[in-house]
Amino acid sequence: MSLEHKMIRSGVVVSNKADKTVVVKVERKFQHPLYSRTVKQTAKFMAHDETNACAIGDVVRIVESRPLSKHKRWLVLEITQKSGE
Repeated sequence: MSLEHKMIRSGVVVSNKADKTVVVKVERKFQHPLYSRTVKQTAKFMAHDETNACAIGDVVRIVESRPLSKHKRWLVLEITQKSGE
């Protein structure tokens, strides 16, 4: 799979209750265009975890993919940090 033109994001796993699916919270910071204040914005993405290796609190990298279900459009690329470490 070529990752050359695919979007890659990093976030924290907030749910792993579904089989082979995790919910990843991605946070981004940007400067407000009018008030010049730093603003935090979060988004949640459902990602496919084939081996059910992710636990709540893990930091993971996800990559966009074809639609896998109604809400899943991302794949877990790697676990960068386990929650217990």
